[in-house]
Formats: sequence, structure tokens, C-alpha cells
Amino acid sequence: MDIHVVTVFPEMFSVPLSVGIVGRAQKAGLVTLHVHNLRDYTHDRHRTVDDAPYGGGPGMVVRPEPLFEAVDALDLPAGSPIVLLTPQGKPFNQAHAEQLASAPVLTLLCGRYEGVDERVRKHLATEEVSIGDYVLSGGELPAMVVIDAVVRLLPEAVSHGEEATQDDTHTSGLVQYPQYTRPAVFQGWEVPPVLLSGDHIQVQRWRRREALRRTLERRPDLLASAALSETDLEELRRLHQEQEQKPE
Repeated sequence: MDIHVVTVFPEMFSVPLSVGIVGRAQKAGLVTLHVHNLRDYTHDRHRTVDDAPYGGGPGMVVRPEPLFEAVDALDLPAGSPIVLLTPQGKPFNQAHAEQLASAPVLTLLCGRYEGVDERVRKHLATEEVSIGDYVLSGGELPAMVVIDAVVRLLPEAVSHGEEATQDDTHTSGLVQYPQYTRPAVFQGWEVPPVLLSGDHIQVQRWRRREALRRTLERRPDLLASAALSETDLEELRRLHQEQEQKPE
């Protein structure tokens, strides 16, 4: 997979993307990251990428010319996603990460200042993405979030492949079940005995039940779209009853 990033701050990407899963994926040849300096596509002595907004108002707006020229220079395959990172975009989620991971080439445009010229939104970007309902200084950190979420889904990027990611929060449709490791007792707090039993069927049942419990408590909105079996629904009814019986 090839991932292109267009930004006014290319130096922000050097360290975060050279370590961890993304760094290993690059070394293994699973993904190639290309970070492009937007200022390289300007033609004035000051390498200007922004200007005051028409109609007045505070701040500066990224001009369309350098972004269009930068993307044109990439010679992207037809139909490849060109994602503008902006707080006005569609909320990024796991399903979207899976969709982007299936593309052989992905391009991320990092907004800055008061935003980008509307013609970039309408005629260059194929979609707009937000990583949350808050405003950052620019699209660089959101771009890193998207890259990490996408790259870890590539085959062989994560140890044990699909087995390691299929129970992730949001991948399964539920919040992930609790995890424990050694020691079995820490400061008097014990690991649930079922996890030490060696009974894999009972472990899976416990994990599913706890994932349902945690989702109900923390993100009940996810249950509306999660793939739930009759057993899951029965367990949820029981968990609802437990919640109702708890003292206030």
C-alpha cells in the first residue's frame, strides 16, 4: 500500500511513523509512506500556501493552487481516495478504516489555519474526515491517527494477523472485554478464575459476556448496530435486569 500525506509540516511525521506497528510495516514492505511538503508546490519567494479569506474575517485560508498541484504531481490511480482531514468531516470509525485499508493508494490532505478553500472540498478531495468533535491546530495529528488505524489492518502488519484484531473494540461491534496478565494476584486483586482454568470454551463465553456488559455500561449506542445472536440478546436482558436491581 502507498500512503501520501500533503502537509505544511512534514517534519511532524518522521518519528511517530517510524516506530511501532507502522514502522515495522514499512520495514517489511507492507506500506510505503510518502510525506510531501505543500510549500514545494508554491511559486513565490515566500512559499506562501495561505491567504486572507474573501469577505473578511479572522485567520487565513489554505489556497487551492498548491493542493491541486501537489495532488496532480502524485499521478494517483483513478478512483483512489483523497481524504481531507477537517473537523467538518464525517466521523472516522473502524468501518471506515477497513474501507481505506482495502485501497492500494491513499492520499491524506492536512488542513491548517482557518481551513482550506472550498474548491478543494468540492473538486479535489473525495471525502472529508474528522477524528472527533474538537478542533486541532491542523490535520497532521488526525492524519497520523488514520494511518495507524489503516496500517494495522493490513495483512501481516500485526502479529497473529486477523486473530489479533478481530476482537478489538469497534472491530467486533462491541467494546473489548477486560484483559489480564501475570501476576495472577496483584495487591490482593485476583484474575477471574475462568481465565486460569484452561477451558477455552468457558473463556470465550466469559469474554463475550463481559464485552456485552462493558458495551452496555459504556457505549450502549453500539448495540443497535452490533451483530448479536439470540444468546447475546438473552445475556443483555439478564445484564439489564442486573443494572435495574443495583441500589442507587
